Amino acid sequence: MNLSNDIVSVQHVSKAFGKHQVLKDITLQINSGEIFGLLGPSGAGKTTLVKQLVGLDLPTSGENFLFQQKMPSLALMERIGYMAQSDALYGELSAKENLQFFASLYGLQGKRQQQRIEEVMEIVQLTDHVNKLVSTYSGGMKRRLSLAIALLHEPELLILDEPTVGIDPVLRKSIWGAFYELKDKGTTLIVTTHVMDEAEKCDRLGLMRDGSLIAIGTPNELKKETNSATIEEAFLVYGGA
Repeated sequence: MNLSNDIVSVQHVSKAFGKHQVLKDITLQINSGEIFGLLGPSGAGKTTLVKQLVGLDLPTSGENFLFQQKMPSLALMERIGYMAQSDALYGELSAKENLQFFASLYGLQGKRQQQRIEEVMEIVQLTDHVNKLVSTYSGGMKRRLSLAIALLHEPELLILDEPTVGIDPVLRKSIWGAFYELKDKGTTLIVTTHVMDEAEKCDRLGLMRDGSLIAIGTPNELKKETNSATIEEAFLVYGGA
């Protein structure tokens, strides 16, 4: 079995909940240092797939490998940052206390912890709100805090499930700027989205529909192959609409 230098290798993965097939024979390789987008409507299977990659779910058949090691693996958790669709935050604590709690789980202490908290809050532009209770945060602020937490321990692989939902367009642009900076430092990012203009920002895309991976390629390749002007058009061609 050749796993080469892929950071992520998904091999013939299927997932069923009872008779409902959520993932259908997915095979996918993700390279080191790229932003890989999983694009598809709600119910396409994107969240189920990324949950398997972080070890929160198991395939019914097939195997997932991260860093050439089979998932789930506790040993790999420090190398992965994960931002779920729903925010796992403590509302009765301040943002800073949330960050301190998660930082200590990752073994960040003292000055280093303080430094990383300041850095990630600057990335998501929440520095002025660090001492506020999370229960007073808007939905968009909670998304940004969840992203800050995922970035705390400088993971090699960052898996983000719809990270910019509920975030205004101006801030979304700056968050994507932060994604590019992370990529430049060698971080690999997997981003799920159903927003077409975000899909254009990825290095490569996997188009998902009804639990199947219907196409993989760079945005330009996918548009060229389908003679489409936009990713949205290309998606409709691949999906047989």
